[in-house]
Amino acid sequence: MKKSLFTFSNATKAFALVGLLAFSACSNGVSTSDVEKTKEGLNESTNPNTVPGSAENTAVTPTNATDPQAPTVTPEKATTITFEKEVHDFGTVKEGDEVTYVFKFKNSGDKPLLITDAKGSCGCTVPDYPKNPIAPGEKGEIKVKFNSKGKPGAQTKFVTLNANTIPAETRLTIKANVIGSDVKTK
Repeated sequence: MKKSLFTFSNATKAFALVGLLAFSACSNGVSTSDVEKTKEGLNESTNPNTVPGSAENTAVTPTNATDPQAPTVTPEKATTITFEKEVHDFGTVKEGDEVTYVFKFKNSGDKPLLITDAKGSCGCTVPDYPKNPIAPGEKGEIKVKFNSKGKPGAQTKFVTLNANTIPAETRLTIKANVIGSDVKTK
């Protein structure tokens, strides 16, 4: 029997929704039969390819499979982002140093580019990104700060951007070889 991650996720969400409805019923005078009808409706109408309780445009697709709550980017609203480079290696840095790199990009599409989120793979990697739309043909920057404190050895960290592009996620990579602060470098 083939199991789907999305079906499990939908079942979990449906269960949480039923629990919330039951809790709400206690305080709002809703009968238990109303909660049971909602529960039955969820079981009948839960599509393993959509997020329960969401609009039809939030289908789980390969581009948003890691975040099924993320809206699907339609081709009519999508643009293209082009980076000068998507991987930066800081080389050797001393443990405790904070280093920064600026990833430069261009909106190479024909629609305004809107970056809705940027997240580092851990707290030591902090991105700063433009919050305003970038017009077609315009350039922008994603500034990424890496704090090497407590991170000895070879490091590879990621910044995941969400934008109105297809795919909706873009991953930037930073690397560093972090050595102890007592080690001398050339």
